[in-house]
Amino acid sequence: MSEHRVPRSGPDDTDPVVPPTLWYTTPAADWETGSLPIGNGAMGACVFGGLGTERLQFNEKTLWTGGPGSADLPDGGYDSGNWPRDRPRALTRVRERIDSDGQADPEWVAGELGGPRTGFGAYQSFGDLLVEGLAVVGVGDYRRWLDLADAIAGVGYTSAGVRHTREFFASHPDQVVVARFAADTPGRVDCVVRLATPDNRTGRTTAGDGRITCSGRLTDNGLRYEAQVQVLADGGTRTDGPDGTVTVRGADAVLLILAAGTDYAPTFPDYRGDDPHPGVGARVDAAVARGDAELRVRHVADHGGLFDRVRLHLGQAAPEVPTDELLHRYRAGVAGPAQRRALEALHFQYGRYLLIASSRAGSLPANLQGVWNDSTAPPWAGDYHVNVNLQMNYWAAETTNLTETATPLFDYVEGLVAPGERTARRLYDAPGWVVHNETTPYGYTGVHDWATAFWFPEAGAWLARHHWEHWLFTGDEDFLRERAWPLLRSLARFWLDVLVTDPRDGALVVNPSYSPEHGPFTAGAAMSQQIVRDLFGNARQAARLVGVDDEFTAALDAALDRLDTGLRVGSWGQLQEWKHDADDPDDTHRHVSHLYALHPADHLDPDRDPELVAAARRALRARGDGGTGWSRAWKINFWARLRDGDHAHLMLAELLAGSTLDNLWDTHPPFQIDGNLGATAGVAEMLVQSHHRAVHILPALPACWPHGSVSGLRARGDVTVDLVWADHRPTTVTLHAGRTGPIVVRGLPTATVTGPDGTVRPAAADGALLRIDAVAGERYLLTSTGSGRPVQWETRSL
Repeated sequence: MSEHRVPRSGPDDTDPVVPPTLWYTTPAADWETGSLPIGNGAMGACVFGGLGTERLQFNEKTLWTGGPGSADLPDGGYDSGNWPRDRPRALTRVRERIDSDGQADPEWVAGELGGPRTGFGAYQSFGDLLVEGLAVVGVGDYRRWLDLADAIAGVGYTSAGVRHTREFFASHPDQVVVARFAADTPGRVDCVVRLATPDNRTGRTTAGDGRITCSGRLTDNGLRYEAQVQVLADGGTRTDGPDGTVTVRGADAVLLILAAGTDYAPTFPDYRGDDPHPGVGARVDAAVARGDAELRVRHVADHGGLFDRVRLHLGQAAPEVPTDELLHRYRAGVAGPAQRRALEALHFQYGRYLLIASSRAGSLPANLQGVWNDSTAPPWAGDYHVNVNLQMNYWAAETTNLTETATPLFDYVEGLVAPGERTARRLYDAPGWVVHNETTPYGYTGVHDWATAFWFPEAGAWLARHHWEHWLFTGDEDFLRERAWPLLRSLARFWLDVLVTDPRDGALVVNPSYSPEHGPFTAGAAMSQQIVRDLFGNARQAARLVGVDDEFTAALDAALDRLDTGLRVGSWGQLQEWKHDADDPDDTHRHVSHLYALHPADHLDPDRDPELVAAARRALRARGDGGTGWSRAWKINFWARLRDGDHAHLMLAELLAGSTLDNLWDTHPPFQIDGNLGATAGVAEMLVQSHHRAVHILPALPACWPHGSVSGLRARGDVTVDLVWADHRPTTVTLHAGRTGPIVVRGLPTATVTGPDGTVRPAAADGALLRIDAVAGERYLLTSTGSGRPVQWETRSL
């Protein structure tokens, strides 16, 4: 096993370091439930640890069927084909039906506005790197692991008295997957290496000078692909086979370097680029020249530069049982407190690990399964669902100090503008751009005809919130001016054009409006109105910040004055899901979309909006604690925003017990990565929140986490937060100021505060606001100086 590095010193250096590692005592029997994932953003691989044969199933994120070249794609693109040419007129018919009847049946609406989904395609498994003929005589002392801190997976066991080890990592700096097979006795590594690919493509596999090359085209769309693996033997012999295999005999160690690519390019409308062959070969050649030791050092340093930023200690102890057994004990309710905290902390860091592994600059964003997929027909095509799932994948990017992982999301969303403008013209005869319920790397922005999951034009506005959040967290003015503002403006233009006047009260509403996967089509469903209101408000703020004041901003102001807020308290005290009071208190649907204003938006605050917050709590309780993995993850975040730490923790426990597989992947079912990433975001929300220009310390701490520490969480306003707590109260808080300006802190006990200038000032009671006039680059330490009396705090620049 690789050595564990101690993360950078946090606020409590006396806490024992618990290495964040998944480990098992048997090989994986199944890809979905047992394999261990590694990834570098563009490529992913899953380690099985089999005896006799190691299977490294791998992916390259641009290997997709569908899109340009697909036999099923109409000449006009995704949003034409067999669909009605008078779509704007059909839209008018749907609106008239809703205005006259109050609602419309989803099947009828799909018949009016939808059409067959053709040429959509699916994310593809690239294939398997198989290492066969490995030693399996008298196997003992087997262990398989995934070290989250180093992003290295491994296998170790004895065979006939010889210790065999395997190590696997996916390097972002070198854009290759590396595998090393070794033994502690010279000359004891024998194997046959080959590549196996699915049969939905043409191609050939050859071997020469220890290099296996597999290249061809997908049958569906002609996308060119190539994979190369270099087999390097330390000692022994290496033989190329006519069948594209490489055989090694009597080696001390074997090193495999794998790269893969396609001729996909993120350019509308063709989505094609260069032949992948030169690039794939160059990456393998460069990695071979570096050698395994340098590759490993570069990989660990790159990954650790992100992963080590956040350290979480909840009172956990290093588990003495394998991860699957730990999960089973947790599920059965027989794990002790330290074991339960160990799994919760591990799951939090696993989410951060998965985001790093599946979303790095230069690659597509994390899809429904991140970057991992073993099928040619994965669930939901392995696509980008944008009625919550893709957005959830990135909730933790800013809060858990992984802002760089959001770069692929920003690039991808901006890449939807060109196809989305075409869709806006064809479907709505409107300016700006739009995307609906799901999308692909080929710019799918249209609709299909699955009645309960095809219509969601608000998706683009929700996606753009991530651009706005990036500005709030980082204060990057160039990003705001050059990327966030143009995106917000284009989306707001679309909605200014397509909003209609509600004949019931004269307010501006979305019509048709569909609360995701739930209920009839209506006008002004809560989520639709809350998202558009969020978009308009953010766009208006962005305009002021970049100095724009024109006819467009005036139109925004006028629309905001007339826009229905989507916030109403219903007959049984609930926040309504629809504009008319139709909520059923026995409805336990997995989507709780009408609480968008609570999370991910920040329009509902327990201090400012007590009546609406109470209604949101009533609606959330009615929906219950069940649901799919991603639904439970969202509920962690909801309850954290409601400052109910015990209920937030209950949802985390429910997710771990009921929606988590043995390899800690989240299951819908089947496997979806959004639950992992959303839960990690939820834990961060329990510990630090930063809405309305205030950093809130421990806003939703559960009773079962009485003592702990966390370092490196991020708050809006470019603030990094380290904190230690005991007996449910903070004892040390360190704020790292990224820019000059006030830092307002909420959640501290009664205190007196000494500022950096030596001025002593009183702090108000617990829950009130404490202001620090910060200077960029400085740290401000708030430390407890007593016990048995009101806690005092001193603030000083370090």
